[in-house]
Amino acid sequence: MDVNNYAVIMAGGIGSRFWPMSTTEFPKQFIDMLGTGKSLLQQTFSRLAKFIPEENILILTNDRYKALTLEQLPGLTEKQLVLEPAMRNTAPCILLAALKIEKWNPNAKMLVAPSDHWIEDESAFARDVMKSFKAIGETNRLITLGIKPTFPNTGYGYIEVGAIVSSETGLREVNQFREKPDYETAKAFLAEGNFLWNAGIFAWSVSGIINAFQTNLPSMVALFKEGVSFLNEEGEAAFVQKNYARAENISIDFGILEKSDSVFVIKASFDWNDLGTWGALHDKIATRPDENAVVRAIPHLREATGNMILSEKEKLIVVDGLNDYIIVDKEESLLIFPKKKEQEIKQLLAELKNKFGNKYI
Repeated sequence: MDVNNYAVIMAGGIGSRFWPMSTTEFPKQFIDMLGTGKSLLQQTFSRLAKFIPEENILILTNDRYKALTLEQLPGLTEKQLVLEPAMRNTAPCILLAALKIEKWNPNAKMLVAPSDHWIEDESAFARDVMKSFKAIGETNRLITLGIKPTFPNTGYGYIEVGAIVSSETGLREVNQFREKPDYETAKAFLAEGNFLWNAGIFAWSVSGIINAFQTNLPSMVALFKEGVSFLNEEGEAAFVQKNYARAENISIDFGILEKSDSVFVIKASFDWNDLGTWGALHDKIATRPDENAVVRAIPHLREATGNMILSEKEKLIVVDGLNDYIIVDKEESLLIFPKKKEQEIKQLLAELKNKFGNKYI
C-alpha cells in the first residue's frame, strides 16, 4: 500500500430520515442497517482498509460519538479522530483533517468518503479511487467521483460533465454543479446524457485542497492555522473546542468546489446507493418475490407487498394487508408509515420533539 494515500470518512450526521432506528444518540452510521453483522461505518472502514493503510484512515464525527467510534473501530488511535464540537457542515471538518494530514505527510493524497453509502463492487471502488489518485498527479486538481444516473432522482445534486482530459483515467472537466432538480429537470439531465450524480466522494492532494481553501475561504484557513502546532498533539482537543464554532457554516460544495476552476470528475464504475431514505434501503435489499425487504425480523406476511420491515432484534413480525409501508420495530418505539411519505419523517420528528421532548428521538 502507498503510505502517501489517506482516507477521511465523514461520520458526523444524525440520519434523521431513518428514525426510529437512527437517533441523535445512536445514528445510522453506527447501526447494522443491512443485517450484515457490521455497522455502515465498520463496512466503510473495512472497504477502505483493503487499499489504504489503516493508520492513514481518519474519522470525522461529532465529539459526542467519540466513544462509539472507538468502540466500533477499536484499532483506531485518538489522533485518527477529527471531533466536531459544533455542527458547521462539511468544509471546516475537511480543512481540519487536511491540516492534520499535511502535518504528518506533506506529500499525502486524501480521499473523502461518506460513512453510510452502499457499494457492492469493492474492487471496482478501489480501482476508481486509485485512478483518482493517479489523475491528481503533481497538480492541484480536485477530483470527484460521479455516478451514472439510473433514473431521474430529485434527491441528488448533479455534475455536468465536460471535455475529456485523460483517456487513461477517464478524467473529465466539470462544466458546473447543479443543485437538486425538480423531476422534469432531472429527466432532462438524463436525456442529455452528460450528467452524473454527485456522490460526495472526493480525492485531492492535501496541498491542493488547502490551496483551494486559501483562495476561497481564507479566513477559515487563518482560523485553523492558529492551532497547527496543536494538531496531532495533546492540545488539539482544547484548540478545536475553543475555536471550531467560529468557522463559517458552509459545505465543501458551496465553499470550494463550485468556486474552483480546478475541479474534475471521473465516472464511477461501481454500483452505488447513498442509503439516504428507508425507500433507498428497501430498493437495495428487497430480493423476495413479494418485494418486501426484511432486516432481522422473522416475517409472516399475508397480502403484503413492497414493505420495508426492520426490527432491532430478531422478532416475529406479522403483516397483513399492508403494501408499500415502512415498518420499524424498536424496544421503545414502533413506526408504521407509508413509503410514499418518507420525506415527511423529518417533519414527524419535529412533531414528536414538540410533544415528547427528546425521549424518543
